[in-house]
Amino acid sequence: MYAVILAGGKGVRLRPYTTALPKPLVPIGDQHAILEIVLRQLSAAGFTHCTLAIGHLGEIIRAYVGDGSQWGLKVAYATEDSPLGTMGPLLSLRDQLPETFLVMNGDILTDLDYADVLHRHRDSGAPLTIATYARKVHIDFGVLTTDASKVVAFTEKPSMDYRVSMGVYGLTRGTLDAYTPGLPLGFDELVLDLLTAGRAPHAYDFDGYWLDIGRPDDYDRANAEFTSRKSLLLKGA
Repeated sequence: MYAVILAGGKGVRLRPYTTALPKPLVPIGDQHAILEIVLRQLSAAGFTHCTLAIGHLGEIIRAYVGDGSQWGLKVAYATEDSPLGTMGPLLSLRDQLPETFLVMNGDILTDLDYADVLHRHRDSGAPLTIATYARKVHIDFGVLTTDASKVVAFTEKPSMDYRVSMGVYGLTRGTLDAYTPGLPLGFDELVLDLLTAGRAPHAYDFDGYWLDIGRPDDYDRANAEFTSRKSLLLKGA
């Protein structure tokens, strides 16, 4: 099984931690970087090959990960010279990729079964599979619905339930055929194009542990929770 890890972002929201370190290498707990945890999980799930799409401070990632042999993986690199969006780095790799593969951000903590995501993607026949997670937002105000300057409905401090992308995807290589290598391609653009074409992505709903380390408070939470969740996150690794 094959995975592409997106590790080229600047991690602006996580500054000052990312001033000198790429976001996937910020430490979690006393011994591990986020990216190391991800690589250990992929290896334990049966993945054998991985490409790291690197950009900002990418030479540090390359020095840290090497060829991946310490985790039982064969790791290659794709360098992003200018920002290409979430899916853009895949376009230059298209001819090297298997028919189906996993794509994921390199800065998430989760006990998601990566192999099952890829297997379910293959079985679905969909062009894209999106791992999703349930979120609830509490609105601290009374919400008004208006029509022609009239209030037609009122809800006191409602909650909104919705599902968000976890930053983990199953992808079929042919889904990328319509796009030009070297040009930016965002996840949002790809999804909207598929919906417009009547090729709906498949949803892989997940309700286990997931934390997107995007902001300093997320990072602080990850460190606070890691010790108690280490056996869950690194089981079999």
